[in-house]
Amino acid sequence: MSRTFVIIKPDAVAAGLAGEVLRTYEQAGLTIEAMELRTIDGAFSDQHYAEHVGREYYPTLREFMTSGPLIALVLSGDDAVARVRALNGATDPAKADEGTLRQRFGTTVQRNTVHASDADETATREIALWFPGL
Repeated sequence: MSRTFVIIKPDAVAAGLAGEVLRTYEQAGLTIEAMELRTIDGAFSDQHYAEHVGREYYPTLREFMTSGPLIALVLSGDDAVARVRALNGATDPAKADEGTLRQRFGTTVQRNTVHASDADETATREIALWFPGL
């Protein structure tokens, strides 16, 4: 049993897609361990995306991620990181496999519905940042 971290991004929350995203994860046998609706500020975005700060694309990513409510969640299950990434699909919705969340709901590389940890180590760091008491 492992854990991973997911963000249902502001575009998906604004479009009313949170329920469909959560249903996809639950139907795949993943368990929601923690979940919170919140809006983050620029400083928090900088902490979460620390490895991207200073890159050319980061200012627009920061603006987007702070633009409205998002849902942060911790999911658990067997091989959670890999399973969630498979359910999400490729970062670019145009390249995502049929039926994945990003293929179904994403519109651009940035407005692609969800963020998910890319490795167990990343999940541990992100969970500690977003849910320090967990």
